[in-house]
Parts: sequence; C-alpha cells; structure tokens
Amino acid sequence: MPDTPPAGTLTLVSTPIGNLGDMTPRAVEALRQADLVLAEDTRHSRKLLAHFGLSARPEPYHDHNKERVTPKVVEMLLAGRCVALVTDAGTPGISDPGFYLVRAAIAAGVRVTAAPGANAILPALVLSGFPTDAFVFEGFTPRKKGELARAVAALEEEKRTVLFFVSPHQLLKVLAAFAARLPERPLAVARELTKMHEEVARGTAAELVAHFERTGVRGEMVLVVHGAARKRKGAAA
Repeated sequence: MPDTPPAGTLTLVSTPIGNLGDMTPRAVEALRQADLVLAEDTRHSRKLLAHFGLSARPEPYHDHNKERVTPKVVEMLLAGRCVALVTDAGTPGISDPGFYLVRAAIAAGVRVTAAPGANAILPALVLSGFPTDAFVFEGFTPRKKGELARAVAALEEEKRTVLFFVSPHQLLKVLAAFAARLPERPLAVARELTKMHEEVARGTAAELVAHFERTGVRGEMVLVVHGAARKRKGAAA
C-alpha cells in the first residue's frame, strides 16, 4: 500500500487520458487520502472518482476561479491538510491552471509532490517515429492566423522535435500553415491516444490534409513536428 502523503502536501495526481486502465494504484490512493480534491471539471472528475469507488467530492479549480481559490487552498496546506489536484485528463499543470497553484504552494514553503501517470505528450512523441533525444512542447497552437504563421516560420531552423496540442477545429488550418511554409517537413498527428480509435497519421502537411479531409477530424490531438535536418559532423558549412 502506498504511504500516506505527509500532512500539508499538495499532490499532483495524473489521471487517464482515455483508457481507465492507465490509472495507477498510487494515484487512486492519493485521491483516497486527500482532505480536498481539486478538479478542473468536477462533473468529469466525479465520474472518475466513482469508477474507482472513491467518495471524495471534488471542488472546482480552473482559470476563472484560481485567483480567488488559491489563497484558501494554500491556507489549508499550511494548516496541515492534504490536497490533491487533478485535471480533466492526464497530468495537472500542463496547459491548465495547475501551474498557478503549484507556484503559490512552493512560494509558501509547502511540500509539492506528484503521483505521475498518463499524459499525451510522451506517447505522441515516441509513436511519431521522430528523434526523441531532444524535443520541446509548445502548448496549444496559436489561434490567430498571423501568430500561427510566425510560429510555423520559427520552426524552419529548429532541430529539435516539437510538439503542440491542437484542437480538432484548428487542425486543418494548422496543417495549411505548415504546407505554406514547411511543405516537406515530416509531421505526425497522434489522435485519441489510449482510446479505441487511437491513430497516428504521418506524412507531409499536404498528405495529412488529404487524409483528414477524407476521414474527418475528430478527437483529442497532438501534432509532432520533425526537427530540421541536422548537419553531420565535418560537413561543409
């Protein structure tokens, strides 16, 4: 049985991104032991907690209330209570407001730990078939056309593998931006990871546009961008 977290601990609890079998025993125990469970979407998290037979009633913690709720949570932690933080899916603190709470807890001298588990970034990276020795995660792709074009242009000389979260309604627009600026760059779109319809589509931007225009754009997606070609040692500059 995993040890109970020490009093006054904030635990970041990773939850499945699709397949409930990816929930770890330690994550379940961290939620069971917590005096307070914070969740981005309490309706979603209540279903998860119920599935694992947990009686905790999650309290909301999201972008719209983080500034109001954070001081109260830090006060609880300083009083010796254990708090668990979950996000809608995957690891809290990645492209969600969890970072705000973690920063405040650290500043207050509170112990912060993690019950690691599922996330979409690393599976997408290793399933892409692209180099994994150096990579960077850039969050969600920009929504505005000009910002998106500049973000793609900035990758022209980037030698690391780059990953983005992409919403379904943005995917074709993002691929069009790559087709315009980096038409030959290998890309991979990892979709519905760990779920029944998991797919990793690979190709140039134009090839992927044709694929998704034919099959439709559905599900949660990670875009993986192959780095620019690296010069071999000793090659002419």
